[in-house]
Amino acid sequence: MGIIWTILIGFVAGVLAKLITPGDNEPSGFILTTILGIVGAFVATFLGQALGWYTAGEGAGLIGATVGAIVVLLVWGAVVGRRHSG
Repeated sequence: MGIIWTILIGFVAGVLAKLITPGDNEPSGFILTTILGIVGAFVATFLGQALGWYTAGEGAGLIGATVGAIVVLLVWGAVVGRRHSG
């Protein structure tokens, strides 16, 4: 059940990140949106544990996953934008 919950939270976080972050260099599609959110959740969990916000074994919630997905989306846009302009 934990994996299904992570995928569901990841998808919602990915959709929210795409709505919040403007730009044309964003991944599209259900699978990429879900992967974006899941990676964002892992980024938020890692940073949260490193900063002491979360204890070991505690994961980021929806807000943390959304913030992590926004960070991943901004990095994605910078990498893809640089590749297209260069």
